[in-house]
Order: sequence, then C-alpha cells, then structure tokens
Amino acid sequence: MSTALPATRLSFVGVEPEAITRIKAAPTPAALGALRIGIICNPRAHRNHGAGYAAGVPGADSVLIAAPRTTEALVETLAGFAERRIDLLVIDGGDGTVRDVLTAAGQLWQRDWPAIAVIPSGKTNALAIDLGVPAGWTLGDALSAMAQGRTVIRRPVEIARDDDSLPLRGFLFGTGAFVKATELAQHTHRAGAFNGVAVGLALGWALMLTAFGARDNAWRAGDRMDVRLPGGPVERDPLYLLLASTLERLPVGLRPFGRPRQGLKLLTVDAPPRWLPVTVPALLGGSEAAWLKRAGFHNRDAAAFDVTPDDGFILDGELFAGGQLSVHQGPVLSFVVP
Repeated sequence: MSTALPATRLSFVGVEPEAITRIKAAPTPAALGALRIGIICNPRAHRNHGAGYAAGVPGADSVLIAAPRTTEALVETLAGFAERRIDLLVIDGGDGTVRDVLTAAGQLWQRDWPAIAVIPSGKTNALAIDLGVPAGWTLGDALSAMAQGRTVIRRPVEIARDDDSLPLRGFLFGTGAFVKATELAQHTHRAGAFNGVAVGLALGWALMLTAFGARDNAWRAGDRMDVRLPGGPVERDPLYLLLASTLERLPVGLRPFGRPRQGLKLLTVDAPPRWLPVTVPALLGGSEAAWLKRAGFHNRDAAAFDVTPDDGFILDGELFAGGQLSVHQGPVLSFVVP
C-alpha cells in the first residue's frame, strides 16, 4: 500500500508563484470583453495546455495565469485572483488539480465563488465526465459556453479533519477496498490506461482478487471503522468498502449509488462482501433492489457523516492519512459546461 501523503503536497510545477503573468489576448465578443479570468495550470498534467496559453488566450482583454509549485504558492496565487475579483476560475488539470485548487481556496470566496471552467488534462477526469466536458475541451470552448450562460451547479465533498489543516474538497471519497483499488489504478496509468479504462481495469482486478480470495484475505476481511450519520448511532461493523460522492455520473457508466441525482451519496459494503457474481453487476448497474441491502450493500443519501478510517482514505485519486473525519457537502459552485 502507498504511504499516506501529507495534505500539503502538490504536484504543480512551473513559474514561481509571484510570476502571475498578464497575457494580451485577441479581440473578444462584447459579452466577454470585460471578463476577468484566472488560470491555474498544472504543467505535469497528462495533457496540459500551458504552452498554448503563452501564445495568447482568447476571450478577454487580459488574463491572469499561474502554475504554482507548492500549496503555499497556490494559496497565495488564489488570494491574488480573489483580490482582483476574477469572474472565471479556469483549472487546467485532472481531478487531483481540481481538488488541490478547491482546497487551497479555503474561505477566499466564501459564498461568492467565481464560475469555474475545468480543462480536463489529467490522467483521471471524473468531474469532467460528470459535467459532460469532452477530452478536447479548450479555454475558447469554455468562454463561448460561458457567454451563452451554460453552467451547472455542483457541490464538492468537504472533509474536515481533527487538526488545523484546511478542509479537503473533492468529488470522490473512498476507503477500505477503494484504497487498494486506487493503488491498482496507479499501475494501470503506468501501463498507459487512463480515465474510464483505468477505472474499469482496476475495478475488474479488485473484484477478481476479492471474489477468489480466502475469507480472511486482505481484500475480503474489511477494515474496522466507526461510521455515524446525523442523529443515528455509531456503526462499528467491519466494512469492505465505503464510497461517497456528489458526482451524478461516474466513468464508464458505473452507477454504484443507484439513479443519478444531486447531493452527497454514500455506499457502504459489509465485510466480507457476499454473492459478488450477482451483487456486483446489479450494484454497478444502478440497482436499488431491497435484496442488495440484505446482502450488506447499503446505498443512501447523507447530508453528512463522520468516519474514522485508520488506514487512510482516497480523495480524487490521492491517498491521505486517516483519523477522525467529518464529511459533508462543500460550497455551491457553478461549472461551465458545453
């Protein structure tokens, strides 16, 4: 298993944080002429567009662009964007880049966030898939969509820990077998598989190891953790998997939370998981049949919940140390969509 990474670690590289560059752009439609844009670019993303921005950014008279190297630099950059009152925050990267930006923003915008456009250039782009943003989506496409008022609302999963660190914000939270499955996904990335292909390969591998393993193997035995929903008792049974998300659509058509819907969804699977050849296809296909609950697959809406994953948790592909966590919905955000 991977070593838990500190919450302050980022993979951003590029210009120094103070080098927020103003770039002169081509003439723009009147609807966008006065638009203030801030771009966070992760040059190490799988398909980054940083070089293209240097050639000029269409859509506004001037643009702020930065590629911070550290969490501290990212916080400083976003503070500069907030001070300049940007109208559009562009995040060029994958799910991890989006997580890092939303987390580092802290309370800068409180309830008055700028619109957000995601340019999906990472190895995994689950948020972009949920938003219907295609792989070839560009800043110019996003600006045209914004001019036409095409936006949707999403709220990230927000995770508060029992320390002084900033609450983490992302869109796909999991622990238990999800930690092991994500480690498998990292191997598929190295083999050249990305996005839904990587998710599918990792899921298939994880299920095979679970289905054919002994009852007490690491996959089937589960992890002991306390889970508590508001107003409910503490649940202390060992869990095979805990998964939570505010996404409405997941990669490769997976529907572990049942019918697509808004809000924070929570799935817990008792350990050891039962009847996998039957339950897994039904669950991933979106079934909400009562017999799944009797088999130990519990799918529910949750405004919030507390959990203690001692072995760590995954948020948008990154492993973080466990502990006492409070999980709820984060700020209301407006995303630009095609």
